[in-house]
Amino acid sequence: MAAKLQPKGVPHSKPPFTVGQLRKAIPPHCFQRSFLRSFSYLAYDLSLVCIFYYIATTYIPTLPSPLTYVAWPVYWFLQGCILTGIWVIAHECGHGAFSEYQKINDVIGLILHSAILIPYFSWKYTHHLHHANTSSMERDENFVPKPKSKLPKYSKQFNNPLGRAIRLIISLTVGMYLYLAFNLAGRKHDRLASHYDPYSPLYTDRERLQIYITDAGLFATTPVLYKVAAAKGLAWLMCVYGVPVLFANGTIVLITFLHHCHPDLPHYDSSEWDWLRGALSTVDRDYGIFNKVFHNITDTHVAHHLFNSIPHYHAMEATKAIKPVLGEYYQVDNTPILKSLWRSTTECLYVEQDEVRKGVYWYRNKL
Repeated sequence: MAAKLQPKGVPHSKPPFTVGQLRKAIPPHCFQRSFLRSFSYLAYDLSLVCIFYYIATTYIPTLPSPLTYVAWPVYWFLQGCILTGIWVIAHECGHGAFSEYQKINDVIGLILHSAILIPYFSWKYTHHLHHANTSSMERDENFVPKPKSKLPKYSKQFNNPLGRAIRLIISLTVGMYLYLAFNLAGRKHDRLASHYDPYSPLYTDRERLQIYITDAGLFATTPVLYKVAAAKGLAWLMCVYGVPVLFANGTIVLITFLHHCHPDLPHYDSSEWDWLRGALSTVDRDYGIFNKVFHNITDTHVAHHLFNSIPHYHAMEATKAIKPVLGEYYQVDNTPILKSLWRSTTECLYVEQDEVRKGVYWYRNKL
């Protein structure tokens, strides 16, 4: 039985099990990666993209003017959800979960991410750092919380319903791009840490060539989009492509935020952090029918942080297998997503030390 999250109720002491014991609990076939099976999911998603595109471009322009204001948002939502699923498949390429062949994984990941304006290798390497250092106050690379003393001066003015709404809108629209360009919400470095810069402090000398390749993928996409805009118009391009891509990237921000920013999840400094406790400091969420659309990254995220090379089509089985071993260390929150989003935005403002274990930090919101 999964533990229901309670204030300070999430276990944060050393677990009574090992990674090896968790691995043994998972059926061996769950670690098998099939190129054909993975590609079938990608082909299915791409076929839906084409179908929605055809319907939108063929029928929406023929609708009476008032109905187009309804039809286009419906298209944006549906197409954006499918593109989110494709984002997740590209994410699996970065983890080597798409197939057993890393070159195939990287080629497909580079194409998919470039098509939705995400720098593939740049994101891949910082995402690996996130998985290697989850919930570490010093080394995590994603949604790194701040202590109260390091909050921006304007935080108090934005700690109200209107301010939270503004923060949410910014995060879900341009948050992904601010993270990629300026490493906003990432770990602090001694200089600008941009995902587009091959010489960014985010990367090692061995990785810089692949950052150039990533930038080339984005540069190759840009003239295609320019030609489409020149031929069809910028408004057409935004309606058909731009808004769904913004929606998909915003959805990824939302999913990641809710996995790692929960009022009852701990963070650790170097005196307490270890890899297993960090990996367990995440929570599975229920998005209803969209769990399948998003290839179950939403409701199998705990297993994903423990064994990120397991492909999504085995993730549910792996999750069920490790639950008995994890016991109270497995966390799931089935609160409705919009309610959870507002709660985490409200309550996860900064962190402060645990009263007893000074290396453990909890979210707080009172300024």
